[in-house]
Amino acid sequence: MEQVVLLDDDGNPVGVADKATVHGATTPRHLAFSSYGIDDDGRLLVTRRSRHKKAFPLVWTNTCCGHPAPGEDPAAAVRRRLRDELGLQARDLRLVLPEFSYRASADGVEENELCPVFVCRLAGEPSPNPDEVEAYEWWDWPRFRAAADDPDSGLSPWARLQVPALDALDDPILTGRA
Repeated sequence: MEQVVLLDDDGNPVGVADKATVHGATTPRHLAFSSYGIDDDGRLLVTRRSRHKKAFPLVWTNTCCGHPAPGEDPAAAVRRRLRDELGLQARDLRLVLPEFSYRASADGVEENELCPVFVCRLAGEPSPNPDEVEAYEWWDWPRFRAAADDPDSGLSPWARLQVPALDALDDPILTGRA
């Protein structure tokens, strides 16, 4: 049974809960992560969440999202989920937005997460786990930015919120200068 780390308003751990029971109409704040994986050609791996997901099924989003297990380092969780969801390994993994936090609701399910954001390099083609990923595409950053600005694009609410913060960083991986 996968567990998530519950947090207080200041981001301090206050307990754990089964992931399957946490996401509902009112979701307690918990620890998560988002990652943005770029290939050697500077393209972002964009994924469409599986139709089997309880939260935000069939929504296009950044490369990979997930929850660190209790006691698991968030960077290790990113590596684990990239491997489990997409069959990929992260290179040059870096935490770029350590304090990102958001709330979003759709179809009676709320997300309420402290969600540090990572960027990394990816090599190879994904081999998606169909329980996690419905589809994937490689996009350049301007296309992803445009989708974040378009309310009809079908992009996840967390990615929409993360894009301006990522743009402000002028990160060399995202801008294709690294």
